[in-house]
Amino acid sequence: MHTEQEAANVALVRRVYTEILDATDPDAVDALIAPGYIQHNPNAATGAEGLKAMLRRAREKYPEVRHDVKRILADGDLVAVHVHVRFQPDSPGFATVDIFRFSEGQIVEHWDVMQPVPTEAQHDNGMF
Repeated sequence: MHTEQEAANVALVRRVYTEILDATDPDAVDALIAPGYIQHNPNAATGAEGLKAMLRRAREKYPEVRHDVKRILADGDLVAVHVHVRFQPDSPGFATVDIFRFSEGQIVEHWDVMQPVPTEAQHDNGMF
């Protein structure tokens, strides 16, 4: 069972996927992401402005990107999300885990790991 704060953090993360990442909307960043946001993904500069710049690039390159959230785990000020990311509808995509850290109702830090979803595997368990 989540605490009230953990539940609020989970709800905010769901908004991130809908309003920011799937929409690739840099204008939505300010409502959910702290200005001094610490980014650990090497493909985006740190800070809210770095995230906005990455979203502008993504909007150009991947206009049909989709994030299918499979599970969300919350522990204190951290939320981890297991996601199937498809940059293009016909691709197998990536199995991704995003980890967000919160402070005062905003996301202040982000880590992620990505693994390509293979077309063949040595088992039938799937990635999700």
